[in-house]
Amino acid sequence: MRVSSLYLSDFRCYHEVDVEFPSGCTVVTGANGQGKTSLLEGITWAATGRSLRGVPDAVLVAHGADAAIVRVGVNADERRRRIEAEIPSSGRSRVLVDGNRITRVADRVGVLRTTVFSPDDLMVVKGGPSLRRDLLDGILTELTPRFAATRRDLERVLRQRNALLKSRARDSEAIHTLDVFDRQLTEVGGAVVAARLDLVRRLEPHLVEAYRALAEADTPVRATYASEWLSEPADPAGSLADALAAARGRERDRGVTLVGPQRDDLDCSIGGLASRTHASQGEQRTLALALRLGGHRLVAADTDDDPVLLLDDVFSELDDRRAAALVEHLPAGQTIVTTAGRLPEGIAVDRHVVAGEGHLEDVA
Repeated sequence: MRVSSLYLSDFRCYHEVDVEFPSGCTVVTGANGQGKTSLLEGITWAATGRSLRGVPDAVLVAHGADAAIVRVGVNADERRRRIEAEIPSSGRSRVLVDGNRITRVADRVGVLRTTVFSPDDLMVVKGGPSLRRDLLDGILTELTPRFAATRRDLERVLRQRNALLKSRARDSEAIHTLDVFDRQLTEVGGAVVAARLDLVRRLEPHLVEAYRALAEADTPVRATYASEWLSEPADPAGSLADALAAARGRERDRGVTLVGPQRDDLDCSIGGLASRTHASQGEQRTLALALRLGGHRLVAADTDDDPVLLLDDVFSELDDRRAAALVEHLPAGQTIVTTAGRLPEGIAVDRHVVAGEGHLEDVA
């Protein structure tokens, strides 16, 4: 799988840019604020419907423009595919895949798979549980596109259930509705957790291998799915039903759902110690890279196709040894690299462009 072309109009700092990518490695250099990350953002938005920087869609539209246009050409399985989108400054985006209008993000999942490495990945290790849940759910969506719909169902049930709990209603109708939401949450929440448990089991060997390669050390690394309410891992739905029943009184008092997959975590350890609190920043950064690289390898093995690898100014955050190790162990397939500094030795470059004031120029 590879990105063959990217066209942006009124997207971030780009009034108009049209760039083609070779199947190997493309390097985009330039000073900060010149649009390097925006190129990757256009690609990932086309693939996932979300900004890699976590901002609302309206922010992607250039100042003063009514809408941004994104077109991405994809070569996959000897097929040429196309994702086109109009992102308005207000309202819903209009997206076409191969010329057909789609309304669900799940309909574009799998058309283009990407793995993004960025300096913000350190927060996946250091930050709160939601970042690690998003990591797991993102890999699951790449592996099984229908998981995106399951995740949305979970979010919908939680919104409705929390709204009812917040209302503090205690009449018979409210109790009946809460029972209905509990059954829905048990079903969809159990499915989410079952998928996450299986993913962590399959991801851990790839994580261990990637960390060993990047750290150039045999320090033991572990990844464990953490859930305070999960009493029977073999039966997440049953455990959740029991936990919801036990927590109902407290949830009514506090007006929020207190148990479920929305409160779970991925616990990682290095050398037997919790990575979030006991690892050095260098170890945490290596672990963050290993999590991304491990997920990339798992998706590639399961789909028999390497996702497009996007490295957003990652090398500026690594010391020379770790940068060299990352270059040595970059997976096969297409890679697009952005950097404001120098590239590490050993990286094979097929095309080199410079970003500057909303345009791109080739380097001879």
